[in-house]
Amino acid sequence: MIDGAVLLDKPVGISSNRALQDVKNLYKARKAGHAGTLDPLASGLLLVLFGEATKFAGPLLDADKEYVATVKLGEKTATGDAEGAIIERSAFQVPEAAIAQALKKFEGSIEQVPPMYSALKRDGVPLYELARRGESVEREARRVQISLVEKIRFEAPLLELRIRCSKGTYIRTLGEDIAAALGSVGHVTALRRTASGVFQVSDAVGLDGLQGMGETERRGRILPLTALLAGLPRAELDAAAETRFRNGQALAFDGAQGLCGVYGRGGVVGLGRAEAGQLHPVRLTAAQGALAATQGAE
Repeated sequence: MIDGAVLLDKPVGISSNRALQDVKNLYKARKAGHAGTLDPLASGLLLVLFGEATKFAGPLLDADKEYVATVKLGEKTATGDAEGAIIERSAFQVPEAAIAQALKKFEGSIEQVPPMYSALKRDGVPLYELARRGESVEREARRVQISLVEKIRFEAPLLELRIRCSKGTYIRTLGEDIAAALGSVGHVTALRRTASGVFQVSDAVGLDGLQGMGETERRGRILPLTALLAGLPRAELDAAAETRFRNGQALAFDGAQGLCGVYGRGGVVGLGRAEAGQLHPVRLTAAQGALAATQGAE
């Protein structure tokens, strides 16, 4: 059984699930998942997780993301991106000096109303299905954190931006709101995820690249479990403490509070949460003996 992750540079034109299945088949993995969906029209970093690494999808999803987005001013579409029909046009005059000033308004904690073309559900039905039927429903605003939004270049009508944001941020909505702040309408014509937490797209490999590799080289692209927890504080356990922790017991702990990567003598034990002087189990990997037996059976 493979336990680890591959940094994939997903191409435009396929879904995240299609990319996941292609990579899973290349590695002949039994169990795989990913940490953060990219729309078919978006490219960039997709963390493909194998085996025990799928247990860490939650914290990886929670990590901040970075994108490069291109917003086309003067045209609003039904979907907020290039896939939808144009529903509004607007003339615009945007001095270069006004762009930086407008972008600053979006840094920090802001509220976003999720778009109708999203996977959020109302009474069990995805909003995008309602939107395709011409229906619109009230959506509650959500608070997100934008730590950076800066201009890369502006060649009217295209405004290219670098955005660093918290999970749950809708870049399409942000693009529309930025266009409105510039006195126009707009939609996202291109989107690329360049980072997720500590991981960078510059370290990723494309599907074509993986397919062209030999098995040894392809295996060499797998990041171990320790790499996935590298950005978290460490909690080290001896054998006795590991046994108690794996049995669901909280342990006395005086280290950093919050989510921790937990390690034992055999490697990664899992994830723990430290609070009020105690370390509580969150997600546990299989014990080393069980892992060895599984790998030996393959």
